[in-house]
Amino acid sequence: MTLFSHRKGLKKVRTAVQVDSIDGTLRNRLWNVFRTSYLDNLYFPAFSTAFGQFMTTFWDNYLKATFDTMPTGTSSIYATIMKYFFDCEWYEVYDFLEFFVNNFPIKTANDRFISACNNVLEQDLSAYRFVGEQITQITSEEEISEIEEALETPLAPVRTHIDESLKLLSDRKSPNYRNSIKESISAVEAICKTIADSRNATLGQALDIIEKEIGLHGALKRAFDSLYGYTSDAEGIRHALLEESSLSFEDAKFMLVSCSAFINYLVSKAEKAKIKL
Repeated sequence: MTLFSHRKGLKKVRTAVQVDSIDGTLRNRLWNVFRTSYLDNLYFPAFSTAFGQFMTTFWDNYLKATFDTMPTGTSSIYATIMKYFFDCEWYEVYDFLEFFVNNFPIKTANDRFISACNNVLEQDLSAYRFVGEQITQITSEEEISEIEEALETPLAPVRTHIDESLKLLSDRKSPNYRNSIKESISAVEAICKTIADSRNATLGQALDIIEKEIGLHGALKRAFDSLYGYTSDAEGIRHALLEESSLSFEDAKFMLVSCSAFINYLVSKAEKAKIKL
């Protein structure tokens, strides 16, 4: 069954955050990092020797191909590696990069390459990063599921705020972490005011009503009171400050996931209390 949000193109979490794919831009940029880190240095004897050692290992242990088919000469090696990189599946790109840094014998070059890769992976919203010499998923399936579920909430204002938060977070050219966080907390405000049946209530006042109406746990209420305080003060998110914010992708992602999870929790509690949303 295809869900409404898929049919209408509203659910874009897995494309905004690249989980099960690598788009053309990310693949191109990863290739550029690989090329400038290694291939452009093949005229140095140390790099050329090291790359020759890697190719032998790559051909035998990774591709499991015969040595008879292994290319010789810098230009042939370059063309073969490039063709593989752009023809392989998205997950094989990560396999290749991980295999390379674990087998290329110049550690200093690998360390610089890992750092450059992680910058590109963050900028293009990959769900993966190098942690040490292994590529690890840093945006979990649970986090993604919480956002996807929140995008299916019956309340249009909540969906709008969550969708806008995701768009601001995932803008590859100019991510706006400050306003992404604002949209996330605004989604929580919207559902709380709906459940409390009070448009003019503050989030704190709405949480007080919800605590009585549907049995919101006191510790959870205090946690979101504190979170609301954070968004009211930290970095001037809800105030027009002129200075640049130091907020990061991690800050905005945490708020989007946390607010989505809280919204899903409140929807479930409201349904059990027979409160119509």
